[in-house]
Amino acid sequence: MSETLGRMDRGAGVALWRQIAERLRADIAAGVYPHNARLPSEAELAARFRVNRHTVRRAIGALSEENILRADRGRGTFVAARPIDYPIGRRTRFSEIVSRQNRQPGGRLVTSSEEGADILVAEKLGIAPGSRVIRLETLSAVDGVPLTRATSWFPAERFAGLVAAYAETGSITKALARHGVADYTRLETRISARIAGADDAEHLSLPPGAVVVVSEAVNVDAEGTPIQFARSRFAGDRVQIVVES
Repeated sequence: MSETLGRMDRGAGVALWRQIAERLRADIAAGVYPHNARLPSEAELAARFRVNRHTVRRAIGALSEENILRADRGRGTFVAARPIDYPIGRRTRFSEIVSRQNRQPGGRLVTSSEEGADILVAEKLGIAPGSRVIRLETLSAVDGVPLTRATSWFPAERFAGLVAAYAETGSITKALARHGVADYTRLETRISARIAGADDAEHLSLPPGAVVVVSEAVNVDAEGTPIQFARSRFAGDRVQIVVES
């Protein structure tokens, strides 16, 4: 497979940036640039199409608005993969959801701490305010592309050693299993949206002003005891939340 020809038709009555956008669209459809592939730089594309970088930037911007391309801060412009379907049901497991769609899940620990539960965390976990909780900041990816940044809280007395278990396995489910929680279910989920903060934008490789979908969830064990309160921020253009009935 090869790229479409670079010479533009300057007498066609069609703006040059539109012609470039269509040629890039054709290259993507033909597999010249697969999903998650990095596009050549603006300078390289400008040389290929014999236009200035502003014209290339406008074409890239148009394709980004259509979610065909995505800009990762500090890394370049990439072909966007189809947004992943993310079902919210009684059993919501990141790795299983991603794997069922023939995509590769990944997870890593960003940071962790032990702290006193504030009023909201205490209410969600059914513990007294000020009780010790483990806080995990995690980053989960699909095919190597960051999808969600999550903050999770767990009762510290019950889950001592959880940080090491997650760091080793990259999976909340596997880490909980090591602490005797063979199964757990979703008690509630609250979904909203907001502009990504600077820290989330950096970790999720989002441009300024990008929207994140925020999910606040409580998971309980087989006896109905809360074990996890999580606040997840999904890259809005990379996910479709599916509410299961």
